[in-house]
Amino acid sequence: MSKNDNKYAIKIANAFLKNKIISPLPIRYTKKLSNAQNFRKLCESKINKPIIGFKAAGTGIPVLKKLKEKEPFYATVYKHNVLNNKKSVRINKFTMGIELEVCYLIKKTFFNLNQKVTKNNIRKFITHIAPCIEVVGYRQKKKGIKSLGDLCSDFGANVKFVVGPKKKYKNQNVKNLKTNISNKKINQSVDGNTNTVYIDPLNSLRFVLNKLKKDKIKFNKNFYVFTGSSVGVVPILGKGIYNAKIDKIGSVSTKII
Repeated sequence: MSKNDNKYAIKIANAFLKNKIISPLPIRYTKKLSNAQNFRKLCESKINKPIIGFKAAGTGIPVLKKLKEKEPFYATVYKHNVLNNKKSVRINKFTMGIELEVCYLIKKTFFNLNQKVTKNNIRKFITHIAPCIEVVGYRQKKKGIKSLGDLCSDFGANVKFVVGPKKKYKNQNVKNLKTNISNKKINQSVDGNTNTVYIDPLNSLRFVLNKLKKDKIKFNKNFYVFTGSSVGVVPILGKGIYNAKIDKIGSVSTKII
């Protein structure tokens, strides 16, 4: 990495920590996902805050096809960006929207696994499952998504997660579950389905865990994996309370301020 790379990484890391907005990153960090991945890792190395888990992003199959990408990506999630149910989230004009996801709590013993994660061995590492809301946006003066690299290079575009009540994992089915997020005050309601999440949330979880193994990530605590939106990126059309529900998994809400 060059001095220039380091300079931009420090710039966006500071914006991430201080909730500031900076000028857009040079296109060399955002156009190709592989370059954005390297830049993301450099940026994350500048953050000296507790990690709470990892998120999958770009998990919608239509989005992957549109942007000509073969697979999603993952990014680190920090403890200060994860809130309890019903907590408030402050937005700005570069906030892109709100999402509804399934998240899992994973045992730290996962890191002792010395083989690939499969649909057959994945379940023994899951302790809990929960619905969660993610507010997404840039720390840059930019709008829209031209490439997955746009999101990846800016801390996965994570602003905040709000996690709903957790249930003990008992092999709950997450395929083809109806989902909905709404703001009654402004008459906004969007339906979704867990099948839009990289086949299904369990498959998205498998993808993230295998990437963590490939990148030799080690962690000494149980951790969250956020699997990607079941409703796409829903525009925030007004402030107030957004209520969200995933059939059989539960409900979660946040107040947008």
